[in-house]
Amino acid sequence: MSKLQKKINQYCQEHTSPPSETLLELERQTHLKTLAPQMVSGYFQGRMLSMISHMVGPHRILEIGTFTGYSAICLAEGLKTGGILHTIEVNPEYRSMIEEYINKSGNKNKIRLHIGDALEIIPGLDEKFQLVFIDAAKFSYPDFFNMVFDKISAGGYILLDNMLWSGKVVKDENDPDTATLRDFAGTLQDDQRLENILLPIRDGLMICRKK
Repeated sequence: MSKLQKKINQYCQEHTSPPSETLLELERQTHLKTLAPQMVSGYFQGRMLSMISHMVGPHRILEIGTFTGYSAICLAEGLKTGGILHTIEVNPEYRSMIEEYINKSGNKNKIRLHIGDALEIIPGLDEKFQLVFIDAAKFSYPDFFNMVFDKISAGGYILLDNMLWSGKVVKDENDPDTATLRDFAGTLQDDQRLENILLPIRDGLMICRKK
């Protein structure tokens, strides 16, 4: 990253509303207690997720890939009164941290945590979602998308993280995850049921609107 880009990033953060103390603490604890802290959404993307959720004003949100709960808490900030966010995490080792910070954030009654395989859990969710955030195993993105599409309300939004995959999608690399994300991006772009925009935020955030 160039010095200018670093200064631009710093300037953007300085002019972005700060996260809560609970989120600041959760980000610190994620770095201290997990082996892959780079997976946490963090300050800038977290504020973006919160802003999108406020703009959409969803009654129901689905998140696939909770990690330590940072993004779930951010997304829950925009829920309408009485709204619910379902979040799915495959790794049970994160349960205690997720539950601790959901409680600290005041979202205990808004966020429902599911531990297990999303492909097994999603069919049992009898809901219509206005906002879906996918941030889990990259090779399963097409499966997640296909499984949730009919559960998304018309005019609803799907957010997909890591769609730039550290820039690998534009390099001459064809490892399984990179190839999956590159092919999937093309599939989304050709899908006449969607309107898309891919933003170079963090590791690439794609926003899809279901027509």
